[in-house]
Amino acid sequence: MSTILVTGGTGTLGRLVTERLRTDGHEVRVLSRRTRPYAVDLREGTGLDAAVAGVDVIVHCASSPRGGDEQAAENLIAAAREAGVAHLVYISIVGIDRVPLGYYKTKLTVERMIEESGLGWTVLRATQFHDLVLRILEASAKLPVMLLPSGLSDQPIEVAEVAGRLAELAAAPPAGRVDDMGGPEVRTVPDLARAYLRASGKRRTLLPVPLAGRAYQSARAGGHLTPGRAVGKVTFEDYLAVRSGKQPTAK
Repeated sequence: MSTILVTGGTGTLGRLVTERLRTDGHEVRVLSRRTRPYAVDLREGTGLDAAVAGVDVIVHCASSPRGGDEQAAENLIAAAREAGVAHLVYISIVGIDRVPLGYYKTKLTVERMIEESGLGWTVLRATQFHDLVLRILEASAKLPVMLLPSGLSDQPIEVAEVAGRLAELAAAPPAGRVDDMGGPEVRTVPDLARAYLRASGKRRTLLPVPLAGRAYQSARAGGHLTPGRAVGKVTFEDYLAVRSGKQPTAK
């Protein structure tokens, strides 16, 4: 079995990747800013060399929309080269080359850095996680009227399914850019909002709001979706049912 370092190993995705890898018998090191013995801020890099020493594979889950991903990737790649790491696995987002959001541009830059690193590498792009969609809807539902971007759809996926796929990729040889991973259904945003309202027992009026900008237009065109790779099994309703302690509807 391999020694595998998971960056962002205490986060929503990284924690599940870590659990799956340990269940599969791998030795796993969890790297995060506050978790010892590998408490490392990737943007600074202090202590990173010790964290990657003797590691066979790195699964890079750490990321922040607030910035710093490129510096973090530069430090991680340099340390991985120095330590002779054989395989770097990176989780990315479907549509980062089609939807011109600032965070998406950063993720695309990191992908290219990894591809040009000289390391063995694998990149998996996935659609948005269910919990992110839920947080957005919960925030919108704080008002009597839910303001929703008009004309948008989404394809949310269960984070545990993505974690399982990353664990599989980490245990396999470097594969380059692998097939995208999308949720089981492409759903309109109002449809997802109605599912959330049913599950939460809330009543809200839905108000579609048109937005401006190239990113919005690209998203309206489905740039962040991958309907041809709808490989997820857990629907948004399944996720909401499990979260509320209810059994999901049998299919």
